[in-house]
Amino acid sequence: MDLDGAADRLYGLPPGEFVAARDALAKEAKAAEDAGLARQIAALRRPTVVGWAVNQASRRHPDELDDLLDVGARLRDAWQRQDAGELAALTRERSAATARLTRLIRQDAEESGQPLTGAAATEIEQTLDAAVVDETAAEQVRQGRLVRGLSYSGFAPAPAATKARPSPKAREAKKGASRTHERAAERQAAERRRRELDRALADARRAAEEAEEGHAAWEAELAQAVQDRDSLAEDVAELAGRLAAAKDRLEAAGHRLDVARREEGRARRAAEAARARAGTAEAAVRDAPSITEA
Repeated sequence: MDLDGAADRLYGLPPGEFVAARDALAKEAKAAEDAGLARQIAALRRPTVVGWAVNQASRRHPDELDDLLDVGARLRDAWQRQDAGELAALTRERSAATARLTRLIRQDAEESGQPLTGAAATEIEQTLDAAVVDETAAEQVRQGRLVRGLSYSGFAPAPAATKARPSPKAREAKKGASRTHERAAERQAAERRRRELDRALADARRAAEEAEEGHAAWEAELAQAVQDRDSLAEDVAELAGRLAAAKDRLEAAGHRLDVARREEGRARRAAEAARARAGTAEAAVRDAPSITEA
């Protein structure tokens, strides 16, 4: 394992997995008694979501990225040659290639569970624009190890090398090409703003649809809850009526029980008295002299 291999592996991971994987690789290098490599790996910084998303373009869409960076190389060359016509054509080609790759990056991020906000999408476009106009930024994007998004503040592509002072005619041509490029850059900025507004509108519409669906679902739930409550209320009312009637029957049964107990006690005492009298009579009969004895 070397630093390049470790970096390629780490910057291909989702941001949430970066730190644990980096620490594990640093520990592995330390266990292999390569303290220098361990320190280098430990110093690698976790990428932002934008950095991670752009890094995936070099891994998942190398052809589309190569197309965009090729446009950038040709654009820088046309700028050096001050070819206004080619600059205008390449600027249009650049807009289409940037939009295509940005769309692919956003789709990948969403499929990976890392949906991008409108601000993140704008930062991705700025990073791709920087890669188009600046050769160093292009190499960073191609390498796929960005920590964060890139930006480029100038209108013109960054020159690859310093050239001799141009002639007055060349300077005038350069001014014309610069104005053309500035107008193209302004148009591109307006297009980017329109895309941002379109995305914001689409997000708002999607949120409104989801809210309407949620409201409809809860409205149906409310209607069902009311129906269930009313049905149970009817059941409770019926049970309450049956309970009241049962209580009346219970009270009547209790009164009947009291009467039965009282009358049973009277009957028991009367039976006991009658048995006692019968016993007395039987004894009297036994004790009376018989007729033959008389």
